[in-house]
Amino acid sequence: MKSVVQFAQQQRFAPVDIAALVYFRVAFGLIMLWEVGRYFSHDWIRAYWISPSFHFTYAGFGWVSPWPGELMYWHMAALGALTVFITIGWFYRVSTLLFFIGFTYIFLLEQARYLNHFYLICLLSGLMVIMPAHRTFSIDSWRSPRLRSQTVPAWTLWLLRFQIGVPYFFGGIAKLNGDWLRGQPMGMWLLESMDFPLIGQYFDQAWMVYLLSYSGLFLDLLVVPLLVWKRTRWIAFAIAVLFHLTNAYLFSIGIFPWFMIAATAMFFEPSWPRRLVKQLFRIKHHSSLIDSDQAQAADKPAGIQQKLGMAAIALYVIAQCTLPLRHYVYPGNVNWTEEGHRFAWHMKLRDKEAKAVFFVRDPTSGWVERVMPETVLTRWQTRKMASRPDMVLQFSHYLASQFPTVEDQPAEVRARVMASLNGRSSQLLINPAVDLSKVTQSSPPAPWIVPLETPLLPLQP
Repeated sequence: MKSVVQFAQQQRFAPVDIAALVYFRVAFGLIMLWEVGRYFSHDWIRAYWISPSFHFTYAGFGWVSPWPGELMYWHMAALGALTVFITIGWFYRVSTLLFFIGFTYIFLLEQARYLNHFYLICLLSGLMVIMPAHRTFSIDSWRSPRLRSQTVPAWTLWLLRFQIGVPYFFGGIAKLNGDWLRGQPMGMWLLESMDFPLIGQYFDQAWMVYLLSYSGLFLDLLVVPLLVWKRTRWIAFAIAVLFHLTNAYLFSIGIFPWFMIAATAMFFEPSWPRRLVKQLFRIKHHSSLIDSDQAQAADKPAGIQQKLGMAAIALYVIAQCTLPLRHYVYPGNVNWTEEGHRFAWHMKLRDKEAKAVFFVRDPTSGWVERVMPETVLTRWQTRKMASRPDMVLQFSHYLASQFPTVEDQPAEVRARVMASLNGRSSQLLINPAVDLSKVTQSSPPAPWIVPLETPLLPLQP
């Protein structure tokens, strides 16, 4: 047993070609630069963080707020500069740390802007801080020859592969629900894309809906093990690329398909970028460079820092494997209650429409004011909030705070929210009799969320 543990320990620190890690650094930096540029070209900075008078915050992060005035533009410009520094490997450690902090700050500013790939970027940028991806093909290695290395410990590569694989696998786990297995909401989405090349003419056919629904399910569940196995790696990668290109055409999901295509290439042998460059520029093979297939582990015991580092990584891996499953301990349909929905890789999984109206009541006089959320929130905030009970609760507390207290009696706030999930008929989402201003955020389940009772309509042939 001891020899097995020692062998596993040696394999974690076995030297592998640094080329793949350098590739990921460059790809990450360039795609993030593209993303930052999109915020300037579409003027999303003003739309998302300057114009709104109210921001939905995450539990425990209510203290996070946008910079005043026009400083959010400067913040995004700084992130853009950091992406360039990461790409060229200039002050890499500091640049990745500042990018991680700066992007996570952006992520935490507005809960209505939650996207799974933003969460993934936060995680990956945090991991990159500890990755020695600047030891070659970087300004840092050019300025400091002592830093140069053609190899990195194997754990760096496997940790990135693990994090890239998590959205795939848990995205598949999330599809194991009754609606998805019965072809919804895929059937609804395909009807909106009948102009898709070649196969779009069949998007109104039940067999095509089921084919695409189950194809997405099995791809998510199986693509990682197929990428790890060398014999199926190329075909798995090709299918994954086709999957992401299809998603890019069908849905407006920004950089995510392109980012995942670039990231999925990390499952190839670590030396593949080096070999590709040599073939493209006809550079002769240099035998001194270590190939991943020939790398040998250093035969020396792990130090205390290595052991602590591996323990921290193990805890991180456990957290990433358990957090997406927490909704299974809560009652009800997670796509309806939203309890445990975020940070669980539930990507393009449901079609949910809702309409909310709030009623603010003065308990002393009995006077009631009807509040339409779009008079306070932006259109995109209103659309997101209405279908998410925890955001309805947060907005109710905000409304209560905006009305004066009479004789130490705070205003009461009730909401009437009608919602539809995956084409169902609308039903109440929030109990309209509950004074939400008196409800505090607590661990699920929330008794004021009305259970989903409306049946799913059968898929039409």
